[in-house]
Amino acid sequence: MNSTLGCLGNALWFLLGGVFMGLMWWMFGVLCFISIVGIPWGRACFVMGNFAFFPFGKMPVSRDVLTGTPDVGTSVFGTVGNIIWLLLAGIWIAIGHLLSAICCAVTIIGIPFAWQHVKLAALALCPIGKTIVPAPVAQAAEEAATLRDYHNKR
Repeated sequence: MNSTLGCLGNALWFLLGGVFMGLMWWMFGVLCFISIVGIPWGRACFVMGNFAFFPFGKMPVSRDVLTGTPDVGTSVFGTVGNIIWLLLAGIWIAIGHLLSAICCAVTIIGIPFAWQHVKLAALALCPIGKTIVPAPVAQAAEEAATLRDYHNKR
């Protein structure tokens, strides 16, 4: 996406409701940090909250795809963490994004915003092990991961 168009999309997104969902992510992040045991989830909430504030021109990508090496968040512990997250908070954030998507989809101009909310709702279900990068970096990382997988299978 062209940077001017991305900036315009992010500005409109923020002013027309993105701020509320970003704050919701941050609120859950603060609650996770207060609980001490929820600090890993809190960190993910703040990363995803920043993405929820300004989503255009960025994409979520699995950290093992990005770096080429697995870590705790992309291992079985990350899967367990995502299941716990889904049951405690992920479902509520996803519902918030889906309701926001429905509201945005009512108008033609809101359809791109509705689509972003749908993508954020999917991300809300399992944010552990993911990070946010510029869209070209995410695409390059996915292509590199595909090549790595191809060469590893040969």
